Amino acid sequence: MTDNTFNHLDQNGHAHMVDVTPKQSTHRRAVARCKVMMRPATVQAVANREMKKGDVLAVARVAGIQAAKRTSDMIPLCHPLMISAVSVNFEMGDDFIAIEACVEAVDRTGVEMEALHACSTAALTVYDMCKSADREMTIADLTLWEKSGGRSGNYQRVGNIS
Repeated sequence: MTDNTFNHLDQNGHAHMVDVTPKQSTHRRAVARCKVMMRPATVQAVANREMKKGDVLAVARVAGIQAAKRTSDMIPLCHPLMISAVSVNFEMGDDFIAIEACVEAVDRTGVEMEALHACSTAALTVYDMCKSADREMTIADLTLWEKSGGRSGNYQRVGNIS
């Protein structure tokens, strides 16, 4: 059962940050995934570290980690969290680079937004570092795949995205 009230709105309908003070700190974990679709030649250039801007995946990994840590600076109603772990990993296909970001914390609110922010920022960094070689890239399927911890319990996405 879910609560269908808008908890980011006060009694007057104004946006506010939800008070998480009474909640218990628990271990929170979230995994987000997306893909950067690109020409096969671009994937090969990334794999061979031949992009003019440098090691695309190393820079994208650091960008994703930094994004997770700074999520509350970008998403107005997100709480600043003490992130305890962030990983950003990549899988190369023939015409894509898949990105997975995993974020963990022990806190009073979840890390879903941090995982999504990490994943999307890593994807944007891949795009930025490859755009001179491939202007037709697209970023696709940014999705929460897993979350655990907190009052709402565990979630795991079922099925595949294209």
